[in-house]
Amino acid sequence: MSPTLEMSHEFEVAVAAVQAAKTVCKRVQKELVDEHAMDKKDKSPVTVADFASQAIICGVLNESFEGIAIVGEEDSADLQKEENAGLKAMVVEQVNSMFEEEVNDEEVLRWIDCGNAEPADHQRYWTLDPIDGTKGFLRKQQYAIALGQIYEGEVVMGILGCPNLDILNDEENPSGLLITAIQGQGACMVSMDRHAGDAIAINVSDVSDPKEARLCESVESGHSNQSSSAKIAAKLGITKEPYRIDSQCKYAAIARGDAEVYLRLPTRGDYQEKIWDHAAGMIAVLEAGGRVTDIYGNDLDFSKGKTLSANKGVIATNGKFHDQVVKAVGEVLGL
Repeated sequence: MSPTLEMSHEFEVAVAAVQAAKTVCKRVQKELVDEHAMDKKDKSPVTVADFASQAIICGVLNESFEGIAIVGEEDSADLQKEENAGLKAMVVEQVNSMFEEEVNDEEVLRWIDCGNAEPADHQRYWTLDPIDGTKGFLRKQQYAIALGQIYEGEVVMGILGCPNLDILNDEENPSGLLITAIQGQGACMVSMDRHAGDAIAINVSDVSDPKEARLCESVESGHSNQSSSAKIAAKLGITKEPYRIDSQCKYAAIARGDAEVYLRLPTRGDYQEKIWDHAAGMIAVLEAGGRVTDIYGNDLDFSKGKTLSANKGVIATNGKFHDQVVKAVGEVLGL
């Protein structure tokens, strides 16, 4: 039986978990970023939000469903170091703010480590990036909470929380945007401040001429080869200013028609993309009617463990001229 027929309750619980994590992340970003303007290595607020988000989502899923497997980005090793006692206390405080019954330190650490499953050991599992786009978080710009489910090597569900995007593109007072997608059932978006019953079906744009398209790429140049992206855009005749945005919010932009092309080009030959960086976003684009491949035009292969080791880079489009984009990428990169 297809897992999509029997996962409705689990999906609802997962959505609620992402909603709860969003509340904590928004609060931490608002209250702590100005006070601690440091990067992730300096145990900044993004680290507090990262751990708290993973603990909340893993905790909710683990307590709700026996034997559930989660492949997350974080583990609790750093939090268990004596010199990080203050950081741990902040994480525990944030986690406790979302539960009626008090959760002790050991339980929070255990929840974080629930995200340490190995893909090879499970036919079905969730993959989680508790905060995707750490630099965007610190800039008080875009980041995402990305949760996807993989079944027999295929992404079958995705929940993409974008706390600083808005359903009506209100950049001044964004309510937060939640995009959900289930294999074969389409993709929807809903304001994070509204009930899921208000969800709106989303589709990629109908732009079919690449000259009318808009390119979406990372704010951080280190995440993709932007000089090559510019050459590819020129080859396709794209003249619009790129839509630069952090995190898997780029997938959200393609899925809801804000842009037509997302390029994540390799910055070094040995880099392997992580599954949690793409699972939720990819299925959102696919279910909205778009296409997602690597730079060679191959489908992304989630059956190889924690990385997309069979693929290089990522190309996501509205699907109307995807092959032209793949061809242009190949010509510019000399593939």
